Amino acid sequence: MKAVGIIVEYNPFHNGHLHHIQKAKEISDADIVIAVMSGPFLQRGEPALVSKWHRAEMALSGGVDIVIELPYAFSVQHATIFAQGAVQLLDSLHCEAVCFGSESGIIEPFINSYHILTKYKTIFDDNIKKHLQEGYSYPKAMSRAFMEMTSIEDNIADLTMPNNILGFEYVKAVLSKNLPMELYTIKRIKANYHDSHFTSDTIASATSIRKEIIEQHSLNTISPYVNTTTLKILEGYKQTFSIFHQWENYWPYLKFRLMQMSPSELQSIYEVEEGIENRILAVFQKANSFQEFISTLKTKRYTWTRLQRICVHILTNTKKDEIYIHETPAYMRLLGSSKQGRAYLKEHKKTFKLPLISKLSSHQHQQIDLDVRAASIYALGAHPAKQQELLAMEYSQVPIMAD
Repeated sequence: MKAVGIIVEYNPFHNGHLHHIQKAKEISDADIVIAVMSGPFLQRGEPALVSKWHRAEMALSGGVDIVIELPYAFSVQHATIFAQGAVQLLDSLHCEAVCFGSESGIIEPFINSYHILTKYKTIFDDNIKKHLQEGYSYPKAMSRAFMEMTSIEDNIADLTMPNNILGFEYVKAVLSKNLPMELYTIKRIKANYHDSHFTSDTIASATSIRKEIIEQHSLNTISPYVNTTTLKILEGYKQTFSIFHQWENYWPYLKFRLMQMSPSELQSIYEVEEGIENRILAVFQKANSFQEFISTLKTKRYTWTRLQRICVHILTNTKKDEIYIHETPAYMRLLGSSKQGRAYLKEHKKTFKLPLISKLSSHQHQQIDLDVRAASIYALGAHPAKQQELLAMEYSQVPIMAD
């Protein structure tokens, strides 16, 4: 059986994701789809709307055959490390192809961009460094450096666009390691990554869907954009845990952590650099909400996304030395599978490059410790009476087996 890999968050799963799964399978001529999915906290430094188990169930309902968790050490990261961790997991599962969504929908410019930026790496890196010294954030500095490269070569991907940036990192992760994986991309349709409002009758961004759910306190208006299983899972989650997770749920816990920290203690936290610890400690006590805190904290150099990731690492007490030692994932945690997915696992399990685990008790590793810590903090976002129930799933929930 041929497997195509996709890298996802499903926050929540919607019709655009369904399109991605169907097209990935079609253009790669794959028999099954394997998804590497972020756990409780996501790449942009946000808590997932619902738990990884519920999002895995959504994925299986939409046609994914195997769902593997991307460990915390790679999921709450900038694009390069996020992509490297996810692609390495797909390679360990013997995926013969990887397919991602992009603004362009054409793979050749991404491959060309990799070879050009490798060829002119010194110039590109020097331009990034120059723009960083001018006070720009790393994503903005990279974007400006890229724009300067367009005068050197044609037919390169537009790396100022969010999906293209991630897509380029997937391509780079595959090509730089010379992995035996075919590369495919499909064009993002009808809704853009950052759209905060509905712009189509059937396709909406996850951003706009979350905004509608949280601000309108209703699931009725999102029904055209998600399948019936996703809607049912969201309804059940709200009924069971009395909440959808968002940053404001964690604001009191973040303040409590910061109240106890000195500048030197804060400086030991992953991604806290260049004196931002002093600005964080000066600002947080004056803020009445997480939104107000980040809005005040944001600078030209520190993006909203990077600050959110820093806040997640503060919440989880993730130290620099806990992250820097992790270059590759150490295991593959199975969250769920279809009948065909289980047949694939049975066929290949003896040749996987990493151990496949379905129970935490069966494997010990520092990356797992980080995952458990993140799950424990995530559970605090639920109603107090339901926090223990949510946390218990980290240990008691067996991989979901879909028909």
